[in-house]
Amino acid sequence: MENKSSILLLRKPPGVTSFASLFPIKHLVSPHVGHAGTLDKFADGLMIVLTGKLTRLNPVFSGLDKKYRAVFHFGRETDTLDPEGDVVAEAPVPDEAIIREAINSGFLGTVMQRPPAFSAIHVGGERAHRLVRSGRPVDIPERPVTIHSFNVVSWEPPFLTADIHVSKGTYIRSIARDLGHACASHCFVQHLTRTAIGPYTLEEAVTADDYAGIWNLVGEADRLLLRLSSCGVLRLEDEDMWNLTAAGTMPLATLHGKNYAIAYDRKGIAQAVLAIDSQGRCTKALARFAG
Repeated sequence: MENKSSILLLRKPPGVTSFASLFPIKHLVSPHVGHAGTLDKFADGLMIVLTGKLTRLNPVFSGLDKKYRAVFHFGRETDTLDPEGDVVAEAPVPDEAIIREAINSGFLGTVMQRPPAFSAIHVGGERAHRLVRSGRPVDIPERPVTIHSFNVVSWEPPFLTADIHVSKGTYIRSIARDLGHACASHCFVQHLTRTAIGPYTLEEAVTADDYAGIWNLVGEADRLLLRLSSCGVLRLEDEDMWNLTAAGTMPLATLHGKNYAIAYDRKGIAQAVLAIDSQGRCTKALARFAG
């Protein structure tokens, strides 16, 4: 079994869990696999997958904005707010004008949002969805999220298709629920595709069974990292590189205006990802590329 450190852009299919979608990666690339944000089982789209020693970079990616193509089903609400749940409420389907007005008045900018009861949010040390399925009450507090854009693509009653750009931690299922209520109706997400995470798009992603595509990405980790505006480059001399890789001593070189840096040796080979503080100083090695 291989054990490569990599950053992969994976296209998750609908109908499988995020965890299950990583099985081929574990056997092909590395048994050590993580991801920077799950997708619900019914959803499909882009996932950022980290393998080997680069699983330690989860914090670098988990805070990125996300974009979705969502299909909302008006007139009904399910307990899970997706097509896999049981219908728990019904109401007349609102007119398109009412939906658009609700979007413009309450679903742009920073809003307070309550995550779905069927979610992986921790409540009292347990996952909310496990509490719900065991019949125990769940009270998840609201929290601020940002909806950067909400663009209607089509309206074919009862289905509204929209492109939505949101901040970390935003639940599209909660947007559907709350939008339905704002229109004096009900709503759930019929279909959901994640189309982008930060600067990375679904068009770049490969499927888990595309072995050639996966191997092409294995060697592109530094290139993918450098597409983040928060990541820069440090080119280290032999002594600094030896101190970093052998002794764990941070280089004295500084880099301003970045949160992270890739340390390259004199041959131009990426060796490590470093954390950078507000003074431009290297504070610690987050991950190493070797292995």
